[in-house]
Amino acid sequence: MKLSRSLIFLIITAILAASTVSRAQQAPDPELLRLGNGIAAVAEGQIITVEELRRELEPIVPRLRAESKSAQEFSQRLDKLSREVLQNMIDRIIIVKAAEKKGLMIPQSYIDQEYADVLARDFDGNRSRFLEYLRARGDTARDYRKRIYERVVVNVMRQENRRSQSEISPERIEEFYVKNKIRFYQPEALRLRQIILSPIADEGLVPLRQTARQIISELEAGSNFADIARKYSQDEMSRRGGDWGWIERKDIRKELSDAAFSLRAGEHSAPIELNDTIFILYAEDKREEMIQPITQVRDIIENVLVGEIAREAQERWLQDVRNQSYVRYFM
Repeated sequence: MKLSRSLIFLIITAILAASTVSRAQQAPDPELLRLGNGIAAVAEGQIITVEELRRELEPIVPRLRAESKSAQEFSQRLDKLSREVLQNMIDRIIIVKAAEKKGLMIPQSYIDQEYADVLARDFDGNRSRFLEYLRARGDTARDYRKRIYERVVVNVMRQENRRSQSEISPERIEEFYVKNKIRFYQPEALRLRQIILSPIADEGLVPLRQTARQIISELEAGSNFADIARKYSQDEMSRRGGDWGWIERKDIRKELSDAAFSLRAGEHSAPIELNDTIFILYAEDKREEMIQPITQVRDIIENVLVGEIAREAQERWLQDVRNQSYVRYFM
């Protein structure tokens, strides 16, 4: 299905017209009326009008326009998006029809709860605001309930047909690992703790050096680095025991990274003076640069493959539903 340039122009014209019309009564735009009366497709006997397609596209168009570098690019992207949105609208109809043929039952109480959740979440429970929103869209509360029902049915049907194998063969896991080794590259990293001493007012480095010597003395006597950081450090991480988490060399300035990455796990540095500030570093743990072995990433690979198989199965199911449905495109 290919949208013509004239149809794209009509959609753009209608969106612009709808967004600039004032709240005062104005004569309907002829192009908008013409667009609204057009038929985009018929799916299982249900008509999708071009106006319905326009309303689906309208919230997305401003962002699409802002991201496009030219009018030509905007037109091309709107063409592609229009086709995708129309297909989604068709899929929603044919999936609901397939569910009804299958005898799928959704309790009314579930739809009522979804309706109440939308009212509470998106409109702060303000029914008047909600009804005003529906009127602006040309919808009724019954239309909205119908859309909720369709959305729930589509989600249920998709989940039911999202089949995947519970176990993936070792051969397939190994094949994926060999083809995607770069995905398991692990850069050199360090679990870093720091004690940072900064001068108060104009006291200079002398008292800081005395404090640093006291800290080193306590650490060498066996005190816990995190406890010492909470006691002495003057930065926002002090309450976390000076824990800066896992870092790579590029994450901190070279003078500190060189010192930090020269430490073995469990070692602390000597005091490092930089710009009137003293740093004492501690390597809580280290991770070497490497390609992680398959034994460490087997579960990750299996989850990826399970997801791929599930998506493939769902696509096959959706294509089967499409093949068994009557759909006619009018543009």
